[in-house]
Amino acid sequence: MTISREVKIGLAGIIALVLLFFTIKFLQGISLFHVQDTYYINFRNAKALAKSSPVYADGYNVGIVSDIRYDYDNPGSGVIVEISVEHGMRIPQGTTAVLDEAMLGGCTLNLLMGSSPVERYAVGDTIPSSNNNGLMARAAEMIPKLQETITKVDTLLMTLNRVVGDPNIQLILANAESLTANLDRSSQNLTNLLEKDIPQMAKTFDTAGQNVVQLTDKLNQLDLQGTMSKVDGALANVNQMTERLNSKDNTVGLLLNDTALYGNLNRTVTGAANLVEDLKANPKRYVHFSVFGRKEKKTQP
Repeated sequence: MTISREVKIGLAGIIALVLLFFTIKFLQGISLFHVQDTYYINFRNAKALAKSSPVYADGYNVGIVSDIRYDYDNPGSGVIVEISVEHGMRIPQGTTAVLDEAMLGGCTLNLLMGSSPVERYAVGDTIPSSNNNGLMARAAEMIPKLQETITKVDTLLMTLNRVVGDPNIQLILANAESLTANLDRSSQNLTNLLEKDIPQMAKTFDTAGQNVVQLTDKLNQLDLQGTMSKVDGALANVNQMTERLNSKDNTVGLLLNDTALYGNLNRTVTGAANLVEDLKANPKRYVHFSVFGRKEKKTQP
């Protein structure tokens, strides 16, 4: 049986269309050879979610968005999103769906799995959705604070410009430069002191310490106990002499303590002084002498 050329072309076209269909479905993430379960989610705002977008559960890709439908007859009622997940996947009650916006655009659908150990959603049920303050939402919340911060920064920059333009700043900078130079010289002087004077002072202190040690050694070698004993003996003798001077049983004690004797001695000294004065004043009264002897008086006949 001979197949005409037209039939061959038709069969080739059909095969090409079938391959193209499978290729498109494959690129969309739809597996035609695996059974998948379908669920629905109602979002108030689809946030630019696209068909064939991946569906994640705990960070793992479990399916794709197979369809997105808007209810034109009831505007404002939301958007119905149809998802296809792997057959047999158990979605427990309490699971919610959220949309996470990417910074560079696009959106990701995430299933926040519930914790019910028994109850689960049946195939074809509608999974509730919840709002998620993703990165872009938090960035939008930060915009007013960012604007306020920018205003403060702008005010700060204006104040800084006024301060920098103040003529006194140049004077302050010149004084700071002079202060820095003085500090540099002081640092050099301190370095010289530490390198030259301090070692010499340390040597002097070391020598003085050695002299003190030698003096201490010599003091240790002295018979301090014997010396102190001699000093104690001398003090005892001084005390004994003092007691004897205070006593009247000896001549010195009588001289120091007998007032009558003191009076007699004082009168005697006074009398001797008077006698010496009188002797000086009238020497002839007490002394008579002649070189040629005494002349005898002649008797009258």
